[in-house]
Amino acid sequence: MQKHNRFSLALLTGLILQAAFTCTTAYADDTATVDNAITPYRPSVSNSAQLPLEGQLELEMGIASARTDAARNQSLPYLFKLAFSKEWGVLLGGSARVINDDGAGQRDQGFGDTSLIIKRAFIISDETALGLEFGNKFPTAGQPLGSGKSDWTINGIVSQDLGQIHVDVNLNATHLGAADAGTSHWQNGLSSAFSTALADKWNMTAEWAGWRQAGTKNQGQVLVALTYSPNKRMTLDAGMIKGLTSASPDRTLFAGIVIPVAKLW
Repeated sequence: MQKHNRFSLALLTGLILQAAFTCTTAYADDTATVDNAITPYRPSVSNSAQLPLEGQLELEMGIASARTDAARNQSLPYLFKLAFSKEWGVLLGGSARVINDDGAGQRDQGFGDTSLIIKRAFIISDETALGLEFGNKFPTAGQPLGSGKSDWTINGIVSQDLGQIHVDVNLNATHLGAADAGTSHWQNGLSSAFSTALADKWNMTAEWAGWRQAGTKNQGQVLVALTYSPNKRMTLDAGMIKGLTSASPDRTLFAGIVIPVAKLW
């Protein structure tokens, strides 16, 4: 990647993190309790069935660097989460910056696609919850960073506490607006994430995820990450994703943060 591309991504990351800590400082006007704790979905692909605290706007953001042979992809993913009640919420996310380097001299960079998700949670008990997500990806990324078409997804979630281990299982189907000749417009995904406490304020997450689209090679990956929560209103994460098939990125390194932005009501 060219030097100015690395500098611009690092500068954007620094500015975003500075804004995050500023928001956290402004919002942290009392001691964090369970009643105003955040609900992180990062760093796994699998979302939790549970929604954030009603009326609390939360922000998840990070940096990711993926490698496949000589090709590189760097991005600044973000996600805003807001619950209107214990049952209904909305997620707005995407990539604030994407830089693609094909390893052969072609580099493209710009804003990524944007997704909007409506979420319905079904709280069964303190240990069990189900969820449904209905989402649409808007083609806000310029080509070749995006497909230029809208995709829509339905995702089913099961979240379960098994003793000290929290499990999130996601099963989804996506209708792709753009598909190559001889390939299906439908893509199915399945993921299972497991998280547990290692020590005070430290957690570990492990996940398997896979995707299938008729006419293409299957994709699969495993994720391992550590998270650190200095308090109940901030969680930091860092980890690695390893591709399991030839169609998946060989390796992805990532880091991120989850914070509340404001209590709207």
